[in-house]
Order: sequence, then C-alpha cells, then structure tokens
Amino acid sequence: MNFPRAVLGLQLLVIIVLMVLRTAPVRVTPNPWYWLLALVTTYATLGFAAFAGQGVSLISPIVGNGFAIVSVMILMYALLNLGRNIGFIPAQRKVVTKGAYGFVRHLIYTGTFFSLFAFVLRSYSLLNLTMAVVLIALLMIRGVVEERFLREDPGYAAYLQEVRWRWFPGIT
Repeated sequence: MNFPRAVLGLQLLVIIVLMVLRTAPVRVTPNPWYWLLALVTTYATLGFAAFAGQGVSLISPIVGNGFAIVSVMILMYALLNLGRNIGFIPAQRKVVTKGAYGFVRHLIYTGTFFSLFAFVLRSYSLLNLTMAVVLIALLMIRGVVEERFLREDPGYAAYLQEVRWRWFPGIT
C-alpha cells in the first residue's frame, strides 16, 4: 500500500459518506444510464484503488506523495465549498458559485484526476495506466452528463455562462 493509493481510497470513501448526508434534491434525473454511470465511476474508482496492481514507481515517493497531498487539498477545498450539496447522480440542489466553484465546475473530479495521476506515477503498469485513463474519461463524461441535466435549471444555466472551466482553470 503506497500513500497515493491510500489517499485515493480514502477520498472516495469520504465522498460516499458525504453523499449519504447530502441535502435533499429539488429534482433527480430519471435516466437509468446516468445512474449507471454514477455507480460505475464511483465504485470502479474505489475498486481500482483497492485492487490495482503494484506496478513500478516512475517517480520518487516524495513527488508521488506530493501529488497525493495536492489532490487531498483540492478535494477538501471543494467539499468545504460544496457543503451538503453533493450528489451521487445528477440532481438539482443549491447552485454553489462561490469559492472553489467560482473557478471550475467539477473540482471534486479534478481532485480525483490528481489522485489517479499520483497513483499511476507511483504504481505504473500498462494495466493501471489504462484503467486510470478509462476512469478519467468516464468521469469527464459524467461531468458533461450532469451539466446536461442541470442546465435545465435557469440558475445553473447562468452558472455555466459565468464559470467556463469544467475541471482545470484555463484548460478545460
């Protein structure tokens, strides 16, 4: 067990627990494909953290642990700003536009991307890299799907116009 692997698993467990404590939504998507995507991206990432192969380290433990710490900082900042407005599936809740969410729209995914990156650099194998890339792609699709559902809310539609970046300021 290396530090980035532990961080990735713990981050996802925190998110899952917070989803149980979330505020009640105003409306929830009835689309079963959105539900399946949410299930797969959440639990496949947790499974990846638990069962991915050891691989070889491409970087020093200090650098890999540094990336993992950055991912925790991003996630904590995102969760503190989001509060109980977190959800498992696309659901309309209060639109959070302050703090972290004034810069990017899916900061929790950004933290997960950093975590996956740190993990692959510390436990590189072609299989681990492939699984991480697939998970990142699925999380990106999930972000787009969430926005497709949420933009029906005028408040969220306005938010999409205000905050242009999905995952990284100035990039995407």
